[in-house]
Amino acid sequence: MIDEETIAAIVHKISRKSFSHDVGRAKGKIKQKPVWKKVRDLGTRFWLDTGDIDEAKKLWCSEFEALTTNNSLLNKEVQKGIYDELIRETANAIDKVAQNIDEHLLILEIAFVLNAYHALKLVDMFDAYVSVEVHTDLGHDIERTVSYGKRYYDICPERFYVKVPLTPAGLLAARKLGQLGVPVNFTLGFSARQNYLASLLAQPAFVNVFMGRLNAFIVDNGLGDGKNVGEKATLATQRELLRLRKAKRTHSLLIGASMREGSQIPALGGVDIFTMPPKVAAQYEKKPLEELSPQIELDPAVTLNESFTFKDLRIETLWDIPSDFRKTVDHLLEDNIEELTPGAIRTHFVRAGYSDFLPDYSEDDIQMATSDGKIPVYDNWKNKLSSGEIGLDALMNLTAFCSFATDQSALDNRIRSLL
Repeated sequence: MIDEETIAAIVHKISRKSFSHDVGRAKGKIKQKPVWKKVRDLGTRFWLDTGDIDEAKKLWCSEFEALTTNNSLLNKEVQKGIYDELIRETANAIDKVAQNIDEHLLILEIAFVLNAYHALKLVDMFDAYVSVEVHTDLGHDIERTVSYGKRYYDICPERFYVKVPLTPAGLLAARKLGQLGVPVNFTLGFSARQNYLASLLAQPAFVNVFMGRLNAFIVDNGLGDGKNVGEKATLATQRELLRLRKAKRTHSLLIGASMREGSQIPALGGVDIFTMPPKVAAQYEKKPLEELSPQIELDPAVTLNESFTFKDLRIETLWDIPSDFRKTVDHLLEDNIEELTPGAIRTHFVRAGYSDFLPDYSEDDIQMATSDGKIPVYDNWKNKLSSGEIGLDALMNLTAFCSFATDQSALDNRIRSLL
């Protein structure tokens, strides 16, 4: 029988190897950049969306507070070969106490070390808060997401946030982690209604709108110019969270994620948090605006090409929260939440007429989403979108999860090649 507690202890020790950071102190002098202070004065906080230390060094300043990694960003670092020796070391250490360990479990543990070890390097260099993400294989497993999420947090409780993906199981796992005192970055959100449910049921520290991918979906599929799609969804979500926080119904903050252009920064001034790829941060530094103002009440217009309508795309699912949807969430919260299952959550929305919200995907759907990559191919989904079988927010969530799983698989394969 495998002693998972012993394995966890070994993994914890290896993850923290050589880490002796003085929390509150970054390595070297951190410069100030007034260009970012102006935006911070609107109430927005700044994170960098990268796991690349050299990239982060070029931009990091005292106005930034966090870095966020994910399966794709970590895979880029691991594929450089810089952690091959760490992979072998971890495998050998685990093999000494569990010689017959299942390969899948071994890979999960090594991937955990890679994520935690790299995140600690970011903490050590920048004294930053860092988001670490659970393995995609755990996206539909409440118990193991909670277990690994708590273990991540215990590696560095002073600086780690734990990323959990938006799935029915993720909603419940994020809630349980929060109850254990773990700050959760609830990722892969694309709409106001997704985050309305997440902020009330899961109560994570942070929710997300992946705005850049929304704009890219419109552009890449020739549906329109893509302008304001992600921005409209982000601002609608921010207004809703402000209302819920004022009513003391949630404490969740919004992360404007997947930013693509420096111009989005002033256009979304006042959003709780931006997590910016280095390219976006550098663009804004070169062309900052002198005059800034809060944009939260802005509701920008979205236009499509003449041959497409909002109904064709179910695009309104990105920013609308119908009153009936709110009531559906309220009714769910009246149940015994601690006994809810992922299937019960999905069924609850289906019975309320929102089968498009948390669809029960077929294997063909998953294979199609995986084949599409980050951005869905509209022609593959247009019938399901227009019929209301799937909402655009749900589709974007599915393809995002599958694209992260693809990159996670590439990372896992590198581990496997070294065993």
